Amino acid sequence: MVLRRPAPVDRRPLALEDRPDPQPGPGALRVRVLACGVCRTDLHVVEGELPPHREELVPGHQVVGVVDRVGPGVDPSWVGRRVGIAWLHEACGRCRYCQTGRENLCPAARFTGWDVDGGYAEAAVVPAAFAYPLPDGLDPVGAAPLLCAGIIGYRSLRLAGVESGMRVGLFGFGASAHLALQVARHWGCEVYAFSRRRSHQELALALGARWAGPPDAEPPEALDAAVSFAPVGAVVPLALRRLAPGGTLAINAVHLDRIPELDYGWLYGERTLRSVTNATREDGAAFLRLAAEVPLRARAEAVPLAEANEALQRLARSEVDGALVLVP
Repeated sequence: MVLRRPAPVDRRPLALEDRPDPQPGPGALRVRVLACGVCRTDLHVVEGELPPHREELVPGHQVVGVVDRVGPGVDPSWVGRRVGIAWLHEACGRCRYCQTGRENLCPAARFTGWDVDGGYAEAAVVPAAFAYPLPDGLDPVGAAPLLCAGIIGYRSLRLAGVESGMRVGLFGFGASAHLALQVARHWGCEVYAFSRRRSHQELALALGARWAGPPDAEPPEALDAAVSFAPVGAVVPLALRRLAPGGTLAINAVHLDRIPELDYGWLYGERTLRSVTNATREDGAAFLRLAAEVPLRARAEAVPLAEANEALQRLARSEVDGALVLVP
């Protein structure tokens, strides 16, 4: 599914095309795609809220597949192995960020489905060093959302300072939040879910949230930490006002509209407001180990690859309980 120019998803900007299979270069793998999760970041790319990085693009960065070919310099034993492809396609490995465990901030980083073709296709290419080995028995549809929604939700909880016993708020309840809730519950936290959609509130309660309600509702307790998954800046002051002194709000969004003017009293009391930017390979590896330990269960609906436009339209309208996953 090819994006030639960004446009609102109601205009169906993705076109189904037959193209030659991509060929892996030095150090790379070619992956036969089994499933690719649909992410809100894809929506930002397709609609142009994230500016185009190339003229034509295949979106998608939550990929589960099987290696069917390797490039020069790659151990041929990769062939036949199941792997995952995530948002971070590659980083330089030399800058001060990469050298200090912060490759997510590398200024030369390139991203799957934005700088390079992604997983809305039958095949995709990834550097072997940035592929995640996966167990053969893992369900590809259920596993696909773990590759971004899961990883970035895990990093967001960590950057919010979440620890066992805390009261944790999740604002916006989509693919990432429904996985983050399970992680927080596994860590022994009380979770409070905020969403305008009643079905999202019901899902949160079914997954173990103590309370669920709309973003402007008052929870029964002040929050020790919170994560905003909503791409809407108006949620930020609502979340800050519900933080206890010393709490942290982490914004899990690659794109956010304008944050309204803040009353300093909502930040005062040593509250912290911070962004979450991409994720490192170590985040991904740690999260996938945790996902197997919990074990995490993604609520995922399989959708034919050719219906990618419709899937993005549903995502834009918040009509998804859990995650949508494209299947070639």
